[in-house]
Amino acid sequence: MNSAIYAPSHAKEQKSLVIAALGVVFGDIGTSPLYTMKECFGGAHAVPPTPENVLGILSLIFWAILIVISLKYVVFIMRADNKGEGGIMALMSLIVQKAQISPSLRYALMILGLMGASLFYGDGIITPAISVLSAVEGLQVLKPELDAYVIPIALMVLVGLFGFQRGGTAQVGALFGPIMVVWFGSLAAFGVHSLIREPHVLAAINPEFAVRFFANHGWHGALALGAVVLAVTGGEALYADMGHFGRTPIRKAWFLLVLPALLLNYFGQGALLIRDPSAVQNPFYLLVPAGGLALMIGLATLATIIASQAVISGAFSLTSQAIQLSFCPRLAIQYTSEEEMGQIYIPSINWMLMLGIIGLVLGFQSSSNLAAAYGIAVTGTMAIDTILAFVVVYSLWKWDPYLSGMVALGFLTIDLAFFGANSLKIPEGGWFPLAIGTLVFIAMTTWKRGRDLLMEKLQEEAMPIAEFLANLAENPPVRVPGTAVFMTGSRSGAPMALLNNLKHNKVLHQTVIIITVLTEPVPRVAPEKRREVQKLGDSLFRITLHYGFKETPNIPRVLKSSSREFDIELADTTFFLSRETLIPAPTSKMALWRLKLYIGMARNTSSAASYFRIPSERLIELGTQMVI
Repeated sequence: MNSAIYAPSHAKEQKSLVIAALGVVFGDIGTSPLYTMKECFGGAHAVPPTPENVLGILSLIFWAILIVISLKYVVFIMRADNKGEGGIMALMSLIVQKAQISPSLRYALMILGLMGASLFYGDGIITPAISVLSAVEGLQVLKPELDAYVIPIALMVLVGLFGFQRGGTAQVGALFGPIMVVWFGSLAAFGVHSLIREPHVLAAINPEFAVRFFANHGWHGALALGAVVLAVTGGEALYADMGHFGRTPIRKAWFLLVLPALLLNYFGQGALLIRDPSAVQNPFYLLVPAGGLALMIGLATLATIIASQAVISGAFSLTSQAIQLSFCPRLAIQYTSEEEMGQIYIPSINWMLMLGIIGLVLGFQSSSNLAAAYGIAVTGTMAIDTILAFVVVYSLWKWDPYLSGMVALGFLTIDLAFFGANSLKIPEGGWFPLAIGTLVFIAMTTWKRGRDLLMEKLQEEAMPIAEFLANLAENPPVRVPGTAVFMTGSRSGAPMALLNNLKHNKVLHQTVIIITVLTEPVPRVAPEKRREVQKLGDSLFRITLHYGFKETPNIPRVLKSSSREFDIELADTTFFLSRETLIPAPTSKMALWRLKLYIGMARNTSSAASYFRIPSERLIELGTQMVI
């Protein structure tokens, strides 16, 4: 009886997850048909749209999607999850936490993971720009005289998209999935309509056409991979969004709808180019019957907005994880949903992305020009994913070293071939995402190193808790009513704010709670493992809180749930934080320019009170100077 009731409910839940995944996970790769074939035959390293070349490019696209997306990401890498979470940060944390490797190798892999995460931001700036521009460029096909309106309309769409972020995506998110179902259905339908007239293009499934393409074109054929790679951009999104939907709904959505729709559309565009080589100017929109072109432009614009939304949300999520793992300064984070803590809005990241994208659109002017900058960051991240996944397979799954090495080498060879072809785009615009990635990488590593140095200094100057308790016993201070909560990064010493308060005010609250927040290298910590409470003395407690890198601390909520350990009233509680004024030491362990950069970031970081959800009216900050 129970199973009969449960099964339909479970099936319905799975179906809703599959549709929801379509609206979030597949936006990037789902909009690639807008520009991939166009760039293969009309871009910087284009080949003539002869029947033989069309079959060769189609064969390359077919096998790239099959090997890189289907086999590598959907079947293989999605198995390497960190408590259900995917993405390069989760993969890096999994290795740091569990892999049985030397400290030097662990550090090198952490740096490699940070490089991949940094490249994501470069990719995140280009994806919305090229996607929205390529959709709006359909106006040129509809009416050539509308060409002058493409840039203004694209900018209005993008500004509106970023302006919308403040309200969150909870309400509109339910619409994304059904829209993408219509989108992929349209891709398949127009592809089939064209294929019926030229079914022989399906012969490109034979890899011999790809081999023959390279044989005929040599070095130029290898350069064509720089455009072919556009068909597989979005692979990292499949993996990164696994924690939202689970691997099964993503796999079902991919194999049942997305993969067939993409392939049918690419082959349909190929069939069109064989019939009419002049369609190379925009094979995607010229595939659409004239009567439906205006509707398709509207649908494509919606699809690219959804694709852009996924990248923007991914940037917010990645930044939040970086903050938790101490690779990024605290930033103001707004929670746009009471139910889903993953739905967040980070104003500073939002506006920086928007300004960067507007600059790209105004600077590059067209999707073809942007395609020259697209791919280098994506392929770099894909190669890093392969290396990190190999470490998981070899060190954690204990696969045979020869088997795992051969699998990794096969995937890495393809990744590096794409990366090599895209490296030639660097002078044409590929420098831009690399520059963004380099700046983010420098900022992340500088912040991490600076925090480590600051923690070392605080540990050196901290009074051991045993000594502090002994001093209290010898010279008991005046106890005043209420509760004082002191936040500290140290798990052993007395907080600097506590010592300064006692030194200057000569009093101690009736109840004193020292709280340390630790971030574990897992996405989420089980509620029963969240809190450790230790009684240090008379009404003096230490609480150690454990959070995952996808969670955000909420100190008042923790105190409310700790009523069984001690009796406190939040209305009668004062929170104390120490704010350090940092001064560069004459002989620091960091280069002076990096030290100044760290101090500059520290001065502009968001308030710890807002990050820990501490009410400002109950807060006292005590300053201290630190030489690092």
